[in-house]
Amino acid sequence: MAAKIGGGDPEGNPRLRTAIAAAKAENMPKANIENAIKRGTGEIEGAAYEEVSYEGYGPSGVAVLVEVLTDNKKRSAAEIRYIFSKKGGNLGETGCVAWMFERKGLFTFDKDKVSEDSLMEIALEAGADDIVDIEEDGIFEVYSSPAKFNDVRDAFDGKELSYTLAEISMIPQNRIELGGKEAQQMLSLMEALEESDDVQSVYANFDIPSAEMEKLSGS
Repeated sequence: MAAKIGGGDPEGNPRLRTAIAAAKAENMPKANIENAIKRGTGEIEGAAYEEVSYEGYGPSGVAVLVEVLTDNKKRSAAEIRYIFSKKGGNLGETGCVAWMFERKGLFTFDKDKVSEDSLMEIALEAGADDIVDIEEDGIFEVYSSPAKFNDVRDAFDGKELSYTLAEISMIPQNRIELGGKEAQQMLSLMEALEESDDVQSVYANFDIPSAEMEKLSGS
């Protein structure tokens, strides 16, 4: 899709450059990457894929945003609707929850592997917007605009800073804290959506405290 939308040259297509980096991180063979790019640019034949987003609600009104890549929109829509219904959620209209999220570049670092001062210096110099200390999880989160994502990642790579995650993500503007039955239902809904073959990403604005997650893991 990145090649189809912006062309097959990663130097002039930041989205394609990001997709290639993600594929390499998953050890995808070089030939597979090249063939995927050629399918996108039309150099070789392949299924015609489309990007589609679905929006809905989980337990306690949690906003859920699902990004799908499909060659059959009717099939995907039916499957996503079925999953929401089966797992106690509700599929909504286009635009019902998307406004609650903001697309940003996201990097995470283990706190025991990098100092906050050095991380902040490198990140801000490269154009990052913010650094957040998530004490409960033992990580730093670094945010950037999508346009600055590759610049920030290149700066980290150049300094050999090892991040645990680097992606363009949809960040919720606020979160709903869940516990007990609602937390279990929400996790079940997320798992079912993520297991769907057409689903690329699932975003939701919920938070489950660590103590509650431990209880759920034990049960």
